[in-house]
Amino acid sequence: MIENNWYTLDDPDQTDSPALLIYPWRIRQNIGEMIRIAGSPQRLMPHIKTHKMSAVVKMQLEAGIRRFKCATIAEAEMLAATGAKEVLLAYQLSAPKALRFMKLIREYPEVDFSSLVDNTGSVAMLNDLFAGDGTTASVFIDVDNGMHRTGFPAGDTLADFYKKVAAFPFIHCRGLHVYDGHIREKDFKKRRAATEAAFAPVTRAVKAIREAGLSRPEVIAGGSPTFPVHALNPEVICSPGTSLLWDKGYGDLLAEQPFLQAAVLLTRVLSKPQDGNLTTDLGHKSVAAENPIDQRVFFLNMENYEVISQSEEHLGLKIDQALWKEIKVGDVLYGIPYHICPTVALYDEVEVVENGHVTGRWKVEARTKKISV
Repeated sequence: MIENNWYTLDDPDQTDSPALLIYPWRIRQNIGEMIRIAGSPQRLMPHIKTHKMSAVVKMQLEAGIRRFKCATIAEAEMLAATGAKEVLLAYQLSAPKALRFMKLIREYPEVDFSSLVDNTGSVAMLNDLFAGDGTTASVFIDVDNGMHRTGFPAGDTLADFYKKVAAFPFIHCRGLHVYDGHIREKDFKKRRAATEAAFAPVTRAVKAIREAGLSRPEVIAGGSPTFPVHALNPEVICSPGTSLLWDKGYGDLLAEQPFLQAAVLLTRVLSKPQDGNLTTDLGHKSVAAENPIDQRVFFLNMENYEVISQSEEHLGLKIDQALWKEIKVGDVLYGIPYHICPTVALYDEVEVVENGHVTGRWKVEARTKKISV
């Protein structure tokens, strides 16, 4: 068994399972590390899709972070209601979403909202909608520098596209958004080399934009894997997200990053159906299940086990025969998810743990598709 039992509850019988436990002191330390790596809170625009909770946003605001990135209208609304000063909806809007976004902007005029674009058709749609409202849409150009999921290609034509977007009368083109989620080398030196090589066309585009007589575009770049690399470039705003809660997947992949896992799954043994097998209540509905079955949860207080099955409500394990004899139905297991972001989205609320005790609950407000807008 692992001796460091920071994650255990003194009275687990007071907590139903499965449950997601959150440890605020670890989140605070992670926020401090984010700021230390970036150099200042002003160089950060953290993504909130990992946690989706106003309580965590408040902790970041207290640390001096004012700008945030999100993926949904609900997340943007939660940020605005919590006190964020600037919100980038890192998503290209369809017409229905743009109408909702306009409504959100009207409801929170004190917040600086932006969204992403990667083609002139979407820019024209926003231009026409905001013209009819008598306002201006603030946008960043979504740049594809190798992931090939969304974005305008990071090549010689990027500067020309930037100029076209900036010429629309009801569009304020603020800069470039560069997400390089395809760069995941485990070795930091290789990851740094890949990140810098992929970013080189963006640097050339910024130079060409300036030479065309436009003001310097702001550049928001990276996610958690490339965060330490982009932090070395003072011209870039960094946008890590998973760093706030961390998980087993990034903990294994990004060994040089000093973040602490701050979210733990509590599950119970439901059955011992046959020798060497046991079943817990950690099904698909309780932990992200997009990874292979052996990379969904890592148990902290159990060794020498194999995950052999999972269904909606159950997770099956094969364990050592001697351990199987010791374990009782009802025993508690604690696990770290391999992917925390979609795991949090499975819970309406989390249980807050301080010094081994559940001290309260936090709503995961932005897990819903819609809050009010």
